[in-house]
Amino acid sequence: MAKVKPFKGLRPPRELVEKIESRPYDVLDSEEARAEAAGNEMSLYHIIKPEIDFEPGTSEYDPRVYEKAAENFAKFQEKGWLVQDSEEHYYLYAQTMNGKTQYGLVVGAYVNDYLDGTIKKHELTRRDKEEDRMKHVRATNANMEPVFFAYPDNQCLDVIIMRYAATEPEYDFIAPIDGFRHQFWVISDNSDIDAITEAFAKIPNLYIADGHHRSAAAALVGAEKAKQNPNHIGNEEYNYFMAVCFPASQLTILDYNRVVKDLNGMTSEQFLEALRNKFTVECKGTECYKPAKLHEFSLYIDGNWYALNVKDGYYDDLDPIGVLDVDISSRLILDELLGIKDLRSDKRIDFVGGLRGLEELKRRVDSGEMKIALALYPVSMKQIMDIADSGKIMPPKATWFEPKLRSGLVVHKLA
Repeated sequence: MAKVKPFKGLRPPRELVEKIESRPYDVLDSEEARAEAAGNEMSLYHIIKPEIDFEPGTSEYDPRVYEKAAENFAKFQEKGWLVQDSEEHYYLYAQTMNGKTQYGLVVGAYVNDYLDGTIKKHELTRRDKEEDRMKHVRATNANMEPVFFAYPDNQCLDVIIMRYAATEPEYDFIAPIDGFRHQFWVISDNSDIDAITEAFAKIPNLYIADGHHRSAAAALVGAEKAKQNPNHIGNEEYNYFMAVCFPASQLTILDYNRVVKDLNGMTSEQFLEALRNKFTVECKGTECYKPAKLHEFSLYIDGNWYALNVKDGYYDDLDPIGVLDVDISSRLILDELLGIKDLRSDKRIDFVGGLRGLEELKRRVDSGEMKIALALYPVSMKQIMDIADSGKIMPPKATWFEPKLRSGLVVHKLA
């Protein structure tokens, strides 16, 4: 069962939150962060992407960068830009995108739940990325940004969430760049805090939706601190890391699409003919065409859109991985026809999050940068949970969650 706890969050004063809040560290590069933080010494980018405080071109992995993160974190606290709550709280975080709102509880998730599999993952992590985030957690001794969890819908938690959502939030703003609304409440009533802790204790598993590397890094540093502490008893703050937990039914997963530079030596006609061996191929004309159902794909090539429907016998509905469209397209199109074996490393392929729309796929092909675009039907949260429950791992670049969590609304210190 899931173990969570409230914590003494470190938060911006209400009047400063829009100065401090930022996008997550991993959705933009150093130069984009430098531009967004320009003229704003309070931007959280000075802590989560502190390479912006060095000369352009400085590696984000430079040892000085981690030292700067710790220095800037201390500065934010000294200047009162981040102030720690005097009591332990849970927090409620709401995001509204295109008229739909999702409500997440901000909790301290238990390190041992990650290590023993109570917190389930569906993606592989890369050790170099884990180590980067571990260095950042060690340097700041804090979880600067939350990870993104899902949990099976729970009526008890729903009642508490809706009661707080009906009150005035601590923070309420429209974020630049994405244009989505973000709201934040402090849950301070002790009976509500106890009820949340007890409700999670009856939930068998939590599921990582987004933030696999941050989850791994936070848990590994927590375990590292436990091992290094001769007086470790198990209730220290480093035994927990910060997560925002959303009911699974509320989450929006967008399509995560592919663009490819060439046809592996084939002409367009040869490629379309090869596709017909395992797909029905129907030309849809020049207007953007979006897949309407599972096992349907949209292909854009030479100015035209095509509907591709995989034929029976080339996927297994009983296999939680083999039934995924991301797996079907990887096996039958990218690997067999285009010779792309490793989605993580092959330079001939790139990925486009669904929020950018089919027009972005069309633009990249029409510009001559790419030869084809392939749009996929989105993975469902149920599929993700089924895969995690089966102990299997999803293919890379399978999910794109929106909206992204904003960073800087609350920070979790490990001591």
